[in-house]
Amino acid sequence: MNSTSDIFDQVVPDLREVLRADSIRLSTDAEKMDLLRVAGEMQRLVDALVVETVASAHPEFARAFGCVSMNELVQRVLRTDAAGAGRVVRAAKVVHRETELTTGAPLPAWWPQMREALLDGVVGVAGLLAATGPVDQAGRRVSPEDRLRADAALAAFARGVAEDVDPGVDADADADADADPGSEAAPPATPEDLRFRAQLIVAYLDPDGAKPAEDVAMRTRGVTLGREKDGVIPIRGHLLPEVAGQLKSGWDAYLNPKVDGPPMPGVAFRPSEGCGPAEKDRESTGQEPGDDSTLPAGDSSGLIDTRTRAQKQHDALAAMLGIAARHDEMPRLGGAAPTLLVTVTAEDYATGRGWAHVQGVDTPVSVGVAQHTACGGSVQRVLFDPEGRIIGIGSTDRIFTVHQRRAITQRDRECLIPGCHVPASWCEIHHVTEHARGGPTHTDNGVTLCWHHHRTLDDSGWEIRMQNGIPEVRGPGWWDPHRRWRTPPHLLAGIRRRAG
Repeated sequence: MNSTSDIFDQVVPDLREVLRADSIRLSTDAEKMDLLRVAGEMQRLVDALVVETVASAHPEFARAFGCVSMNELVQRVLRTDAAGAGRVVRAAKVVHRETELTTGAPLPAWWPQMREALLDGVVGVAGLLAATGPVDQAGRRVSPEDRLRADAALAAFARGVAEDVDPGVDADADADADADPGSEAAPPATPEDLRFRAQLIVAYLDPDGAKPAEDVAMRTRGVTLGREKDGVIPIRGHLLPEVAGQLKSGWDAYLNPKVDGPPMPGVAFRPSEGCGPAEKDRESTGQEPGDDSTLPAGDSSGLIDTRTRAQKQHDALAAMLGIAARHDEMPRLGGAAPTLLVTVTAEDYATGRGWAHVQGVDTPVSVGVAQHTACGGSVQRVLFDPEGRIIGIGSTDRIFTVHQRRAITQRDRECLIPGCHVPASWCEIHHVTEHARGGPTHTDNGVTLCWHHHRTLDDSGWEIRMQNGIPEVRGPGWWDPHRRWRTPPHLLAGIRRRAG
């Protein structure tokens, strides 16, 4: 009779031959899907083979083969990393069976039904740990009887035959359901599904168990800034759930479908079929050919925002920080709202070349950052001569007052760049003619721009001017080949509504 290892030794050469024959590449899509299905089942069964082997090994097994621990042995034999080996060892503890002292017979595993699911190839290591981890973390707060009920419910859920999340479900009934293939009511669960279901069960079994976890969370919370690399500062840390929820809500508000997709610098125009940008927008607005009094509607369906989700979240966070700095409830610092200082030499600022420095950050930034911050109420620019003498300070007389800001946001309603619907209350106020070049801090010289468009205005191809106190925009050539000055349609709608 062949040993267990001999059986698998016969499979390995056949598998190598399949991989070397290049037959997978030539397979049809249906055949590739079948291969993935079979490979998944094989992978789960191999997981079961490894875990059961480790679980059945005696305490000195690793030392007998020259390893300090089972983790080291698994790393060397399976050629996996420490984290992967750790998962195998933890899974082995879940299915380990003690031996009855008098008869030598194996006792049931700590999680008997989940062990059966593992041996049947229903779950692999990831699924086993996802299902058992939340309950095991609750420790003694979950009784052995409740743990067995959770074991049966989770095993049935893993097989796709359980819909009831009540952890009090009868374990024997679940076992009967597992044995009846005809009772399947859902696809087999993924590890994420199992983790969520286990957390739900723990919430029933241990309603007071959140307090210890909360204490740990309060001790481990924190945010730190790392060292600069490639022009960016890494941020690391751990947020409390409610803080993370607030941050995600802010991101969702900024990146909801109405706000998402504004035209961006370097964005390519994707013309609609048989319709150029000007023609398409005339159709949607009722604008007659030759009527240049209004701006194209800015339907973002024809525009491609090249930013990743992470980049959008960065830009939204920057805007939220600016809003927080302006808020009345923000604590004062030195008798004023928290103000970021950006220093630059007058020569570099005038030429647009050289470097600026941000307060509290060692890494120099481009002069463009200093130029951008000139309009922000939460940022102050300080100009130096080459010898280090202060020769210019961005004073409060060039910062728009609360009343001016309220009036400008009421007029503009949202970011002035067409297609960008960030609400005006979230935007920064931009000096159309820069204050340093004689532009007044007046409502006739201020418009609302979201953080991203304010930051990239000089390089994006978008231009803004004021005509009798009304903003006009001229887009880049890819957006409007005629490059005409136009009044944003939402501004015209507001003017007509107020006039009427």
